[in-house]
Amino acid sequence: MKTLTHWLVVMTISLFTATTAVAKDYQEGDGYITLANPQPTSSGDRIEVVELFWYGCPHCYHLEPYIQTWLKDKPDDVEFVRMPAITGPGWELLAKAYYTAELLGVLDRTHAALFDAIHEKHMKIDDEAALEAFFVEQGVSAEDFKNTFDSFAVAVRVNNAKLMTRRYTISGVPTLIVNGKYATGGRQAGSTEGIMDTVDYLIEKERSQPATAAGAD
Repeated sequence: MKTLTHWLVVMTISLFTATTAVAKDYQEGDGYITLANPQPTSSGDRIEVVELFWYGCPHCYHLEPYIQTWLKDKPDDVEFVRMPAITGPGWELLAKAYYTAELLGVLDRTHAALFDAIHEKHMKIDDEAALEAFFVEQGVSAEDFKNTFDSFAVAVRVNNAKLMTRRYTISGVPTLIVNGKYATGGRQAGSTEGIMDTVDYLIEKERSQPATAAGAD
């Protein structure tokens, strides 16, 4: 009988917790903010979620497992885009690393590994030579790395990331932008765990809105 009673208590608490999480009342300024100048999206009729991050940011590193879990059940009408934020010259190197990996088609090998190298292994990756060594360790030839890292295609993507970082007017990373209209992060959501719950709320909020082009001029 004690075992049955204990099981019922546990189930009741679990159901209460789940109901509370679903019923959370997100409001402007408490959970998310609305961008003063909504930005256009590039995902067509799908709802776009952009993650602005920096490999050197510990909060971005801790958010990554939650994003990976969220991506497993991402709705088909949602497009997820990663974008390295560039708030100053010191952030450009690791932004170039992201776009180099993207163009080489090795993000699946390098993305989590670069986070781990910086935050778990405490490797000092602060110049091109250190990045080259990291990429070679991930199975990329030094020649392929250098040709891509110094390419016009990477430069274009980095310049776009700089522009969008300014246009989103973010105050820190990680920040997630939903459909070019709403921004959330640890500061707004209250915790790393709460960020993706807020994103889900904002996605549902967008689904309920009439179809309009975000940021249309």
